Amino acid sequence: MDDGSTSDGLRELGRVGLQAMELAFVRQVNIRASEAPALRALSEQLDISLSAHASYYINLNSRDKSIVAASRQRILRAARIGYLCGADHIVFHAAWRHDDPPAAVYATVRGHLGELVEILREEGVLVTLCPETTGRAVQFGDLDELLAITQDVPGVQPCFDFAHLHARTGQANSVVEFEAIFEDIAETMGCEALAHLHMHVSGIKYGKGGEISHLSLDESDFRYRELLLVMKERGVGGTVICESPANDTDALILARAWSEV
Repeated sequence: MDDGSTSDGLRELGRVGLQAMELAFVRQVNIRASEAPALRALSEQLDISLSAHASYYINLNSRDKSIVAASRQRILRAARIGYLCGADHIVFHAAWRHDDPPAAVYATVRGHLGELVEILREEGVLVTLCPETTGRAVQFGDLDELLAITQDVPGVQPCFDFAHLHARTGQANSVVEFEAIFEDIAETMGCEALAHLHMHVSGIKYGKGGEISHLSLDESDFRYRELLLVMKERGVGGTVICESPANDTDALILARAWSEV
C-alpha cells in the first residue's frame, strides 16, 4: 500500500519544478488499484509525467520455468498498476545470459516480450514496455540488442540508461561516443524517435565486470554535461529520470545543467 510517499514525492517535484517521476516498483508494487486514480489525478494536476520501474527480480531467460513465469507476472503487475496511475513507460531489466549464446537469449526475450505486449493490449493497458540497457555484459541489454528488439516487437521501446552503457566497457563517455549512440538510435528507430526517448542518467561505479553501484553525479566520472550538450544539439527530447542515490539533488543538477548547455 502506498504510505503517502508517492503523493508527497509528486508534490515535492511540483514545488521544485521537476516534471517526471518513475514509480519504484523495484521490490514490490506498493500501490493498490484503488489508490491509483488519486495519484493519476495529482500527477496530471501538477503536470508531472509518470513512468514505472518494475521489479529487480526479473529474468526472462531463467532455466527455471517458475522464475520466468514470476518474471512475466511482475512485468504485467507493474504495467497494470502503472497504467492506472498514469504511467506510460514500464522499465525493467529483462534477463541474464547464463552463458547461453547471444542469439538464443535474444530469441527468448523477444518471444516473451511479444507475448506480454499482446496480453496488455488485449486488456487495454496502453503502455510501452521498456527493457533497459544494462550495466553488465552478463545481462541481456546492450544497445544493439535493444535497438533490434524495438524493430522486432512493436510496443517495445528501450530505456536508454547512459550510466549503464558507460559501465559496461568504461567507454560511452565522450561527445563523440554520445553522438554515435544517438546516430544508432536515429538510424534504427528514425530521427523522429529522438524527440521521444525514455532515458536514465546517474553517476556510476564500475569495474571489469561492469556496473557495481550507482553514485551521485559528483562522485562519478560520467560526463553528464557532455551527454546533455549532445542531446541539445541533436534535438533529443523525452524523459530523463535520475537514478543517483541522491536523486532529488542530482535531478536538480541535471535540470540546471540542461538550461546552461
